[in-house]
Amino acid sequence: MAATGNRKVDAAGIDAWRELFEAKPERGGELFSTLSGVENEPLYSPETVAVDYDRDLGFPGVFPFTRGVYPSMYRGRLWTMRQFAGFGTAAETNERFRYLLEHGQTGLSTAFDMPTLMGLDSDHARSEGEVGREGVAIDSLEDMRTLFAGIPLGDVSTSMTINSPAAMLLAFYVCVGEEQGVPRDRLRGTIQTDILKEYIAQKEYIFPPEPSMRLVTDMVEFTAREMPLWHPISVSGYHIREAGSTAAQELAFTLADGFTYVEWAVERGLDVDEFAPRLSFFFNAHLDFFEEIAKYRAARRIWATLMRDKYGAKDPRSWLMRFHTQTAGVSLTAQQPEVNLVRTALEAMAAVLGGTQSLHTNSFDEALALPTEHAVRLALRTQQVIAHETGVVNTIDPLGGSYYVEHLTNELERQAYEYFERIEKLGGVVAAIKENFFQREIAEASFRYQSEVEAKQRIIVGVNKYVLEDEQPIEILKVDAKLEQEQIERVQALRARRDTPTVEAALARLQDDAAHEDRNLIGPIIDASRAHVTMGEMCDALRHIWGTWRETPVF
Repeated sequence: MAATGNRKVDAAGIDAWRELFEAKPERGGELFSTLSGVENEPLYSPETVAVDYDRDLGFPGVFPFTRGVYPSMYRGRLWTMRQFAGFGTAAETNERFRYLLEHGQTGLSTAFDMPTLMGLDSDHARSEGEVGREGVAIDSLEDMRTLFAGIPLGDVSTSMTINSPAAMLLAFYVCVGEEQGVPRDRLRGTIQTDILKEYIAQKEYIFPPEPSMRLVTDMVEFTAREMPLWHPISVSGYHIREAGSTAAQELAFTLADGFTYVEWAVERGLDVDEFAPRLSFFFNAHLDFFEEIAKYRAARRIWATLMRDKYGAKDPRSWLMRFHTQTAGVSLTAQQPEVNLVRTALEAMAAVLGGTQSLHTNSFDEALALPTEHAVRLALRTQQVIAHETGVVNTIDPLGGSYYVEHLTNELERQAYEYFERIEKLGGVVAAIKENFFQREIAEASFRYQSEVEAKQRIIVGVNKYVLEDEQPIEILKVDAKLEQEQIERVQALRARRDTPTVEAALARLQDDAAHEDRNLIGPIIDASRAHVTMGEMCDALRHIWGTWRETPVF
């Protein structure tokens, strides 16, 4: 199809409209820009937005994938409804998994507690008071076995949100699969493993950047050759946005991280098409409806273009940006929490209209605590209503060609390329992390947004306007404190009954291999998992060789 270009708009008609528009005063006080600060014109038309259909849009499932990664999109298959779950011990979370599957969830997504995220066993001194509070506590293969008891791993797709100790959790999962009779090459799912965004935003890192990147690359290499259905990295913009970034920063920083993982794997000696089709992404769905849709469309176009033209990927599957989306936790309010149902529904709708492959909808009570079963069910039902009752799945990219959406898509793409240039001048992502570049950019954006909220230039319903003076508390989930002691006793009992010489030999091998950069560590980690070495013990072995990382604070 030839490019259609712009149709001419009657100049007299534009002038007549402008005269009518300027005769009516605009409401004052609130900003007319997007959350990212992109100024919105009052009207977009062919006179202000140039759309080249072949170059900018194309067709779904065809380069540059602006309109979606699959030719049929949701007419062929709905997105995966993957609700995040995890609290207490493995047994409690296993019950929640079963509950969600019974209510129509189509994929599992695992949240881990803070000690697990930081590579600490539940009985470590620094774990006190945190075990099972923000997610599930997983210390060993035994815990992972309990987590997926009665859930056939050959039939489900599992996502695990963990980064620094990701290799250990993947090893536990592989071992449980083997115990169930499911070979590793049949396991399907995603593990986050996005350590770069930890240094940038979430701060759940353990080791310095270079050895951390080595471990990530070990996982990419291992899964490319032995777990062909597994996504070894979910490059995550979600946490970058939760830290206070703009949509443009989330887009640019996430893609820059993704390209960095590609570069490290290629430097390892992997062909780009050997691993790139299994890379995935994870984006935030915030409240600026059209900006979020444009962000996803720009992301697909940038990834496809640079993977093909800069990194030399020849397999079209390497050009596809497949992504999971989660509605914005930072947009939820503790005040009038039921209003969060509306926020989440709008954010989920933006993710669907933007073409996500997988979606988590936050529960309305998550600004207060981990969600109750009632709140989780409503969150899942939100996705099901969008999928089956709204009609938005019947047409692919229904907002494509909108002058406003195409303008925003182009603008976010332009800002992303500007950031790529700045990051390259600093020496790349790792060097920019050490210079605190990303941290400063996010801090400044967060400060600007909060200032706009406090000045009531941005209205948050129930917070700085439409406030209730006498709110009634809602019922929240409370994690039983005794579960922490039970988990501590469980891991200590495991240490008491396992074979100590086998454990010591496994740890000695892991440390020796860690000291040699040419050795892939995933095999030794799997062997240590089978020997019932705990996750914290494996992380301690690597801490001994690599040390830990401390960031210079940014103010």
